[in-house]
Amino acid sequence: MVKYSTKTSDEIKAHCYAICNKIFSDLEKGRRPVLEATKCTLDNAIYSIKNGYLTPGGKKVRTELNVGSIQKMARAIFMLEILLRNITTGAVNTKRELYYISKGEVKFNPQLKPLDFSAQDESDSIVDFICEMLECYREELNCYANDRGGQTYSQQLIVTETLNDGTTARIDLSQLGTSPFQPKNRPQNLKLSSKGKIDFCLIVESEGTANTLVANGFTKRHKSILIGAQGVPSNAVRGWAKRIQDQLKVPLYFFGDLDAYTVQNIYRTLKAGSASSLIRNSDFSAPDVRFLGVLPSDIKKYDLHDYPVKDTNTADVRALKKAKDALENDPFFKNKENKGLAEILKWLLKNKRRCEQQSYFMVDPKDVSMPEKIIVEKIKHGDYV
Repeated sequence: MVKYSTKTSDEIKAHCYAICNKIFSDLEKGRRPVLEATKCTLDNAIYSIKNGYLTPGGKKVRTELNVGSIQKMARAIFMLEILLRNITTGAVNTKRELYYISKGEVKFNPQLKPLDFSAQDESDSIVDFICEMLECYREELNCYANDRGGQTYSQQLIVTETLNDGTTARIDLSQLGTSPFQPKNRPQNLKLSSKGKIDFCLIVESEGTANTLVANGFTKRHKSILIGAQGVPSNAVRGWAKRIQDQLKVPLYFFGDLDAYTVQNIYRTLKAGSASSLIRNSDFSAPDVRFLGVLPSDIKKYDLHDYPVKDTNTADVRALKKAKDALENDPFFKNKENKGLAEILKWLLKNKRRCEQQSYFMVDPKDVSMPEKIIVEKIKHGDYV
């Protein structure tokens, strides 16, 4: 197993200069330079219950200088220079901004025209390749995604944030009224504490449903943290959940739809990370989070409305196909410790039905607190996977 740790700016710069010096030396000696990076794909992913998240194996992607690779290698050095400049000056950028900065460099230096990116996905892939080559996080290169850490509510949680200038800001979530706290994607700058005991953290797939629960008094009645994750969890959401898990040591539960996409893409990514982020999963996943529901057994128990997956819905068909592939090839679902989750995927494949988290609101339409009661009942009785 390969284990990555965060690196200082000096360590990153030293690594960059070593790579560039090696390329220059190889060219002087008539050798073909080679760039080597960690392979971040499922066939190089390792999962063990001890770690709880996907880690990279030993496979590497090697790019040797030739006619077909010269543009990729030159673009990597081109973007590396831009990123190094940011590290040196302290500037930060999103991937989108880096794309336009690179186009600006080409604009003012026509000799760089062969390196121009025709679309952002081309520059994005180079940034990812550089991270995998340097074995560092994108944030360590001062490149931040424009994502949010999930709308978070609590009457007990206090967050102390260390700002870029070294000063700190203290946020008491109980003083925010109806406004949520939304951490950015550098959760390592956050220190968490609480006013009294926090019993659990509930991560809700739908941001709208999370807001409804809060508006109806969920966090007033329960000593809890409630997060609206807004679909597939961003790095910020995953890192934030990891911070809560490690610093507060409270149980975490995920509440979302019963469908193949939610189980495989949303919940698995939150709990164990993704194959494309193998070098990041140790800091951007929450292995302790449990799948609270919707569970297949909930449909009968609470008489919930479910409906068939239509063959005409390409997204649902694709999700089921990926679920079948996951059962056969994904080390997370193949691990015997995750048998319960694999059984849910098998149920979805067999029955080809789905049930939404909002179906809890039909159990007693006159009782606005019924979804809350069901959620708390399930937590109390261990009705989760």
